[in-house]
Amino acid sequence: MPVVPPPLIALGAGFVQRALAPEQPPGLVRKVAAVGLGAAGIGLLGATGAAFKRHGTTFEPFDPSKATALVTDGPNAVSRNPMYVGMAGVLAAHALGRGGWLTPLPVIAFVAVIGRVQIRPEEEALAALFGEDYAAYCDQVPRWIGLPETWRRIAVDT
Repeated sequence: MPVVPPPLIALGAGFVQRALAPEQPPGLVRKVAAVGLGAAGIGLLGATGAAFKRHGTTFEPFDPSKATALVTDGPNAVSRNPMYVGMAGVLAAHALGRGGWLTPLPVIAFVAVIGRVQIRPEEEALAALFGEDYAAYCDQVPRWIGLPETWRRIAVDT
């Protein structure tokens, strides 16, 4: 597991975005879009935290073996990693608000780093803890974001 908390990795990516951004203020449309995207990311983070609290389990990133419940509802019904999606959304909002062609690069780097150093070990720990239930969950819900398998089947059948 990493020794740097994921929110600090996201914060570091935000500082890199700031350094890469041009020195021009955003227009109204870009500001509104960035605020909306940022609010969605923050909302996703909050809703996920609330779901974990409702299930009485931890979302402590350094020791996923402390998890006492497999959370599959709420934001976890559309992403196995909604907190990381939320952080990436906030970074994407920051990139949009700052403008420039290079500001999305730290978002991509964040997703790649978190996927490798955080998500993979979490998945291994959750598979060990929850076995077949976790495997079934992985089959139905994407790692990052998308429609749950049930919704896909409904969409195809109609």
